[in-house]
Amino acid sequence: MTQHIRTETFNRVRRILIDRPDKKNALTVGMYQSMADALVEADADPGVRVVLVHGRPDCFCAGNDLDDFLNNPPQDDDAPVVRFLNAISGAVKPIVAATGGPAVGIGTTMLLHCDLVYAAPDTKLQLPFTLLGLVPEAASSYLLPALAGYQRAAELLLLGKPFTAAKALEAGIVTEVIPEADVIDYAVEAATTLAALPAASVQMTKALMKKHARPLVAEQMHEELALFRTRLASPEAREAFSAFLEKRPPDFSKF
Repeated sequence: MTQHIRTETFNRVRRILIDRPDKKNALTVGMYQSMADALVEADADPGVRVVLVHGRPDCFCAGNDLDDFLNNPPQDDDAPVVRFLNAISGAVKPIVAATGGPAVGIGTTMLLHCDLVYAAPDTKLQLPFTLLGLVPEAASSYLLPALAGYQRAAELLLLGKPFTAAKALEAGIVTEVIPEADVIDYAVEAATTLAALPAASVQMTKALMKKHARPLVAEQMHEELALFRTRLASPEAREAFSAFLEKRPPDFSKF
């Protein structure tokens, strides 16, 4: 377990805390692996009924650590990021999330697999895949249109601009917007309430709601990943990543 992912169990709730505030909780390969392991272990542990995921009230997740990501791209289905996506999308037990501050890339797409999501008003979500010359991940190209409708999803996925917690609430990504000072406590209360309910009933209800989407989610993630790997090697992606690291606007005019 990397030092930047901390876990604990309380009241039959497994907390997964993303704790790398100096890098705005940008995720490394090691962090993905730790979160994947924590989710798998939580599903297998009869003493755990609910998973709670959060960062600090003012910082959820700024997406991938680009230096780490470029040095360790997901080459196969055993890559830590793929294991994490498989674990969160296939989780049997309910997942509650609390967000605040940046929620970029995977910081937004992972929320589509959570069952309850509470966001502070200052949450800034973004799906910047086209801006980086890439394609969406985590079956977001399927789940977001299903949640928000095609037009809203197209705006968020095609333009890739940041959007607010209020807009995420309208799109169905977020369950409720809660004041920053209260958002984590609110999510803890919701997780604890869920954990006190009959576990079999809760898990069966989640399974029923997810039943028809699960195979489609798995298929879409597989297709997205194949295209994502191809796009990583594209001239547009190389220019986008170079521009980001050099802190300049990308120039796509030659492509």
